[in-house]
Amino acid sequence: MEKLNIIETLKEGVNCAIQNLVSLLVAVVLYVLTVWIPYLNVGTTVGLVKFVIAMSRGEAVDPLILFKKENFDNLGNLFLFMGLELMGIAAASFFMLVPAIVLGVAWNFAIYFLVDRNMRPVEALDFSFKATNGEKWRIFATELLLAIAISIVCGLLGAIPKAGPFLSAVASIFGIAVCIAVESVMFKHFSAKIAE
Repeated sequence: MEKLNIIETLKEGVNCAIQNLVSLLVAVVLYVLTVWIPYLNVGTTVGLVKFVIAMSRGEAVDPLILFKKENFDNLGNLFLFMGLELMGIAAASFFMLVPAIVLGVAWNFAIYFLVDRNMRPVEALDFSFKATNGEKWRIFATELLLAIAISIVCGLLGAIPKAGPFLSAVASIFGIAVCIAVESVMFKHFSAKIAE
């Protein structure tokens, strides 16, 4: 299978964001509004993961997936996964930070494998590590270019007198929507790669 093409991934992610713009924006706004509410934020986080998975399959996604009762069904594995991921990255950071970044990139898609394929936490981390093998720099470069582009746009809009902060906030919401779409495109690539 071909390696992740950075420019094509960004293009496909932007196209995906445009095609799903309304549901993406509603999901982002709902997530931002609920992420600070204890316990509900766990369900909306799982819902957002399911949203990305559905987008990676090309399905039309209802933003209310964030509030489905089933999002709370597998909390034990979710928290165990998060703890293992955090401990692994923290341990890797003792080796001059670079291994922690590499490990963070390698495990970037583990939560999607955990939720999508109902895997055990260690299995999902291993699956993500194997799926991203040989492509970690491509993932890092894709995310870095996206972050730089969004920062430039938000910074330029933020510099406009009076309306700048509002325009920058709106651009940030659009930027988050594009990030979610690009993440779904990358998950589609690595999900197909690991299936081979």
